[in-house]
Amino acid sequence: MRLHCEVEVLSRHLPVLGLKSRGKGVRAVVSLCQPPRRSGLQPLAGAEPGRGACLLVSTMKDKHGTRYQASPGNLKSFLSAVRMAHRGCDISIPLSTLTPVKTSEFEKFKTKMVITSKKDYPLSRSFPYSLEHLQTSHCRLARVDMRMLCLKNLRKLDLSHNCIKKLPATIGDLTHLQELNLNDNHLESFAASFCQSTLQKTLQSLDLSKNKIKALPVQFCQLRELRNLNLSDNELIHLPFKIGQLTNLRFLSAARNKITNLPCEFKVLSLEYLDLFGNAFEKPGALPIIKLQVPLTLLESCAQTILSNRIPYGPHIIPFHVCRDLDTAKTCVCGRLCLESFIQGTTTINLHSIAHTVVLVDNVDRMEAPIISYFCSLTCYVNSSDILK
Repeated sequence: MRLHCEVEVLSRHLPVLGLKSRGKGVRAVVSLCQPPRRSGLQPLAGAEPGRGACLLVSTMKDKHGTRYQASPGNLKSFLSAVRMAHRGCDISIPLSTLTPVKTSEFEKFKTKMVITSKKDYPLSRSFPYSLEHLQTSHCRLARVDMRMLCLKNLRKLDLSHNCIKKLPATIGDLTHLQELNLNDNHLESFAASFCQSTLQKTLQSLDLSKNKIKALPVQFCQLRELRNLNLSDNELIHLPFKIGQLTNLRFLSAARNKITNLPCEFKVLSLEYLDLFGNAFEKPGALPIIKLQVPLTLLESCAQTILSNRIPYGPHIIPFHVCRDLDTAKTCVCGRLCLESFIQGTTTINLHSIAHTVVLVDNVDRMEAPIISYFCSLTCYVNSSDILK
């Protein structure tokens, strides 16, 4: 019988010598074995019950293992066969022989697996449950293998250079995932359920480059632990509306998309690296877009009250379309929020004001990009008119 576990072997003489143990176990296979007979002699009559077995501890460095005499006091929790030995009963279950442990026994303890071709992809066997880093690149995967979603210890998942078109809603079950690489796939959209999962608290690096994504959901900015975000080589027309909520973001690349201007909250970011090269930025419009409503509608007044007082809301309380409107509320330069009553103006922002290192916006050594600003009233617009000039 064999038990896969972590083992720390302690010497009772260490305290006497003034020494301490490492305090850290190693992955091992513990076997309950039949000790070898001496010259074919039978055990002595009246031998102490429970002495007819021994423990063999095998590690990756010592596959032959180290044998320990099994004493009743230390075998109480070692499965049913050990309990039988402790009681002095005959062990009816066959015991393992003293043979070296195979390397395959230790594959279950692997923390990293790298697969870079389709022929090496495991189809008939499962992934080791202890994996923390899994890379399956160039495997022509059309979808995320559901077996990966059972790897609860996974911290880094690399699915780059495949043919994945959609992410499963249950990918949020990877409660410890910190890095996700989806570079060079066929993604056309990004599910809101991904952004509302437990990944909100764990995901720090996300690579969506070289896909076909046209837009990101409003909920995307709920991934507030993100530090590295790569959106390059997609078909994005604009960046996430509430991108200012990504307060931990430090590295952002959105090069070679179809972005025409930056969202208002972009100016509150504090980045170390920013790349917006190769986008179709438009020149700021001379005239603002005026959508003021006087007096305010009941919906607008209620929305401003809910948002300014941070009153909780959801589709279980109010209609879904109202929740969507609240999620996409515009922020005036004065801090007030508005839904449908606002003035929209476009100005330029020096990207060095929000990032330490900036890749040129175009080939003309330009470091500025157009940014949208919203105003809840004519007063706010006039007070900010110097900014818009």
